Amino acid sequence: MDIFNTSGPRIRYGPEFGRVVPNFIHQALNNEEITIFGDGSQTRSFIYVVDEIEGILKIVHNGEAIGEVINLGNNKEFTILELAKIIKELANSKSDIIFKPLPIDDPVRRCADLSKAKRILNWQPTTPLREGLIKTIAWFKNEIEKG
Repeated sequence: MDIFNTSGPRIRYGPEFGRVVPNFIHQALNNEEITIFGDGSQTRSFIYVVDEIEGILKIVHNGEAIGEVINLGNNKEFTILELAKIIKELANSKSDIIFKPLPIDDPVRRCADLSKAKRILNWQPTTPLREGLIKTIAWFKNEIEKG
């Protein structure tokens, strides 16, 4: 099983974890600069945690999945700049988006090939990015308000 860019409530954030969604949300909710590494044209696909759990359960309960490397992710790609703008909008943030140099080892594209998941598990994610982000932002906002 190979998991791609999970997002959702309770995900850890901070530069040490290298997770773009929670880092952008934290920055946006605190009206801090949203930091993009590179020019923002690199793409990623994001999976909401509930979809990922459903995929994991299908793998666990499907004998045909034994010995197979099955990608759990999303095949809908977004640029990092698109993601930053969506999060800024949904968080009603006043943050500026800034750009810093792209780390050498950062891939330009990361997108799941779901062909095995569809064929073996009859599975694909169903939660649209915006819907998952709305739920994730609400959770982060609540955590910030709790202190």
